[in-house]
Amino acid sequence: MANASGLFSPSMPTLRRIKIQPSVGVSRSGSSGSNKVVLGRILCGGTSEKHASGAVSSESRVPKVIGKGCKLIGCGSAIPTLQVSNDDLAKIVDTNDEWISVRTGIRNRHVLSGKDSLTGLAVEAARKALEMAQVDPEDLDLVLLCTSTPEDLFGSAPQIQKALGCKNNPLAYDITAACSGFVLGLVSAACHIRGGGFNNVLIVGADSLSRYVDWTDRGTCILFGDAAGAVVMQACGAEEDGLFAFDLHSDGNGQRHLNASVNENETDHALGTNGSVRDFPPKQSSYSCIQMNGKEVFRFAVRCVPQSIESSLEKAGLTGSSIDWLLLHQANQRIIDAVATRLEIPQERVLSNLANYGNTSAASIPLALDEAVRSGKVKPGHMIATAGFGAGLTWGSAIIRWG
Repeated sequence: MANASGLFSPSMPTLRRIKIQPSVGVSRSGSSGSNKVVLGRILCGGTSEKHASGAVSSESRVPKVIGKGCKLIGCGSAIPTLQVSNDDLAKIVDTNDEWISVRTGIRNRHVLSGKDSLTGLAVEAARKALEMAQVDPEDLDLVLLCTSTPEDLFGSAPQIQKALGCKNNPLAYDITAACSGFVLGLVSAACHIRGGGFNNVLIVGADSLSRYVDWTDRGTCILFGDAAGAVVMQACGAEEDGLFAFDLHSDGNGQRHLNASVNENETDHALGTNGSVRDFPPKQSSYSCIQMNGKEVFRFAVRCVPQSIESSLEKAGLTGSSIDWLLLHQANQRIIDAVATRLEIPQERVLSNLANYGNTSAASIPLALDEAVRSGKVKPGHMIATAGFGAGLTWGSAIIRWG
């Protein structure tokens, strides 16, 4: 089990606790007993001040003052042309619109078809974000693609860089953390800006889980859609800092509840009795369809996500009343409602577009953010508590300011 917690250098002293963190804006800490699996359920615990070995956590180390901040200045999104409604699904599996919408809040989703590609969606979303930010592709220092479904085994981020026409060959790489990917992308971008001297970072969340769905399984095929969303993060002075604190975790013990594993090849007894090799060369590898224990994933989310957001708020010296918007990974409306209730955030301050797109994995947060910004809901200066959660299991939150 691993976890990370962070508090960035204060840009708004009146909103922060008096607590300074290392120069890259990240502190890591962990304890052997903080997260456990008991009777198949994931329990989320806080981080202790000391490790089991007795060593003091990094939060207690001598700090270094930093003077560089980062802010979000542009966003964009893209969806496939093909829309699939609940009524459409009712034609291929035993379900109906009411059954799906009551249990999930989803009514439609979009899926890749024809000549659509995930890279194409990612590039479209990226261009919109760069246009809003008024940043030229040649001025990008880094491209991060948060995805679990790249169109190249070795990563698709460089293809986004190529399509955008980034002639200076900025670094581009993938981040694989399923539905938590975009939050990890935000934190990673901030670290590159604060600790690496980067100025403009493009963060794209894009997934095409429809390619890994069993369309005969009504328990999973009703949930997922494809999409891409992007934001541009730019370096700024500490007084304009827009990423206040974060809280990140993973627990591999929960992998059995949500996965799409490599199909096992039958290679037992690879060596014959005379020492000759059998079943060689290996069979071509492939991934299984998404396997999910919905009840356990639901319990995990409604328990761990509020705790993570509360942790981030505490590190930022804020309370729930300081937040203008709650923006969660769009997985299930019941999860979104339960987390909002736990945090005492009224529904009118919760961003949700789940009904129109379903669960788009790493794309869901930037997709919802882009719609909210372009519709005028989210305005410059608004404070947002955001959180991702999903396969791994991984989960994390961040307190950000738009603009």
